Amino acid sequence: MSRYFTEKAPIVHDLSTIQDIKKAAIIHKESRKKWKNKKFLKQKKSENDPFPGSAPISKDKLKRHERKGESVNLKRIKLPKNKKQIKQKEELYKLSHEIAARSELLLPEQSGFIEPENELEDTAEVTQTQIKDAVDITSAAKQFNLQLELGPYRVKFLRNGRHLLLGGRLGHIASLDFSTKHLQCEMNTLESVHDITWLHNETMFAAAQKDWTYIYDNRGIELHCLKGLYRVLKMEFLPYHFLLATASENGFLSWLDVSLGKMVAQFFSKMGRIDKLCQNPYNAILCAGHSKGFVSMWTPNMKEPVAKMLCHGTPIRALTIDQRGLYMATAAVDKSMKIWDIRNFKCLQSYRLNCAASNLAFSHRNLLAVSTGDIVDIYKDPCTKAVDGVYLRHRLPSDIENLEFCPYEDVLGVGHRRGFTSMLVPGAGEPNPDAFEANPFQTQSQRREVEVKQLLEKIQPELITLDPGQLGQVDEMTLEEKIQIRTKVLFVKPPKIELKKNKGLGSAKQFHVKRQLTDETRRRFIKETAEEKLKVMEEVLGSQETEDVVKVYDPLSRFKKQKKINLVHQWI
Repeated sequence: MSRYFTEKAPIVHDLSTIQDIKKAAIIHKESRKKWKNKKFLKQKKSENDPFPGSAPISKDKLKRHERKGESVNLKRIKLPKNKKQIKQKEELYKLSHEIAARSELLLPEQSGFIEPENELEDTAEVTQTQIKDAVDITSAAKQFNLQLELGPYRVKFLRNGRHLLLGGRLGHIASLDFSTKHLQCEMNTLESVHDITWLHNETMFAAAQKDWTYIYDNRGIELHCLKGLYRVLKMEFLPYHFLLATASENGFLSWLDVSLGKMVAQFFSKMGRIDKLCQNPYNAILCAGHSKGFVSMWTPNMKEPVAKMLCHGTPIRALTIDQRGLYMATAAVDKSMKIWDIRNFKCLQSYRLNCAASNLAFSHRNLLAVSTGDIVDIYKDPCTKAVDGVYLRHRLPSDIENLEFCPYEDVLGVGHRRGFTSMLVPGAGEPNPDAFEANPFQTQSQRREVEVKQLLEKIQPELITLDPGQLGQVDEMTLEEKIQIRTKVLFVKPPKIELKKNKGLGSAKQFHVKRQLTDETRRRFIKETAEEKLKVMEEVLGSQETEDVVKVYDPLSRFKKQKKINLVHQWI
């Protein structure tokens, strides 16, 4: 029995230790009662903490993270349950703004500009060699020149700034890793190349060649030949919609869904040759510059422009829109350059250049690059305030064909007749990239996951509008629209019947036959459309309004007994 059951030895405690344990338990209970009291907690915090409450947040940071649009008017909401839910949502929005503003302290990097020591110094006189000698080794490696013969060259960076695509007018196409300078593919199409663009990631890109548009993979293998896109001059890829938007020499605008291989929309603009095209990243609308000095805005849902802006009195040579979709810069033949607020269609700033600008480009930090001939001028924040001088200036060996800032890098890519030049522009790139939006350090497995996620979250082209805020609003019908729908539904005319004249029948006989046929068709038409009318009216007007409008008349109702109403006169 001792193998399975053992007797426990009795535990012996000293009296002194037991008394100490009891005293400690009593003290612990009293302390817990004190700490449970909220008033005591507040007094304790106020006494010990010299700065009570949460740390204050600057108004500029809160404005940066504020939600666009007006808050919900709670007076219009009748049910208290809905009021409570909306109140809680508004409080959560405010809390998220505060958390986002506070989290700016955790951002590791900050953007920096070239600052002169004295008023006599000018930053425009600083050369690229001086900047290259002053920066670190990794940044200095991003400044280089490529001498190529098949120019002029078009330049396109990927959204995360990791890969570079070059396209020469005489048929040379090359793609390379911008950080490691590793060449991915290089080929010659043996025909002219007018424009190039990356698609959703670095595995595919499109090239607008002499007649048709081609799609290649990252090894230079031809995947598709798009004969529907004929004589294309400019291309833009909409990443959230998976749409390849093009403008042709004949004035046609096209939107091709890359994920399905389907042409979403294609129509004639009636405005001639379109060789100036850019997209608004805020609402995915295409902006085209024309020879009559105006800018037209297009969506795939309408065959006419959504809006037109008369920007200059002379033909437009270049236009671009910033990353937030707030400002648009345009340049014309008359050496003028203007900054526009796209939301209000108003001119904010107007500048006079030494020569007509051929290319414009905005950076992530609102630096504007302007090319005039073989010179690149970079202006620091020309949108919000009038700029007197140039921030940086650089001269290239030949005429400039294209400009584009590298995302999340202080680099400006310049394509010209003799090749490609990478310039260092301090303060141009966003120092803290959003890895969920565009990750410069993503691996192959992360790229696959992001591709699947983008396809699942693809926005339909029908949702492209001038004001995306309207998509979340309720479409309330006005009284005039309701009356129009009533008249359309209730007063539908039956189809007319046209009979051929029969020589064998007399005119009276033909008249009677025609009247019989019209009566029969009218009865049949009324029976078929009665149910449809009721369904439409219930959907549009509601069940109660349909009962008021559609009242079936009973001819025997006049013989029914009517209720007598006793009128009692009270005399004062």
